[in-house]
Order: sequence, then structure tokens, then C-alpha cells
Amino acid sequence: MVERLTFSSIVWREENVYVAWCPDVDVASQGKSLEEALNNLKEAIELYLEDEDAVIPKERPTTILTTVSVEAHAKAATNVRARSN
Repeated sequence: MVERLTFSSIVWREENVYVAWCPDVDVASQGKSLEEALNNLKEAIELYLEDEDAVIPKERPTTILTTVSVEAHAKAATNVRARSN
């Protein structure tokens, strides 16, 4: 019987690719679409788990992904807006 493991994943967009990262085992991958990035991450995790030295965390804490807002000084805010355009 095959054991099914569930891991956290965090995905973000960089330029023209999506990056998918699993913080539980510190494995990452990428893809041209969100779906491709997640499928590639699943494959990368499976390959990681095949390694005899792979460390599988016994208990994985629940990952909470949130955002925070901070005040930016005028110069910093201008630089951030310029990079995002």
C-alpha cells in the first residue's frame, strides 16, 4: 500500500514563470502556468522522497500564508512602484 503524504506549497510569479516551493522539505520547482508549477513541484517532491537520505518531517505544522502592510518612505515607495510597472 502506498502512503499518501500532504505537504504545504507556496506559489508566486516571477517575470514569466510561476515558482512553487514546499517549505516542509525545502524543495522548489517552476512552470509556465500555476498548474505546471504545482505538477513540477509534486514530481520534485516525489524525486526527493526517493532519496534514501530524505528527511520526511513526522509532524508538519500548518503553514499560514498572510500579508502584512508597512509604511514606506516616499523614496522607497517610488522605487517599488517603478519595479512593478
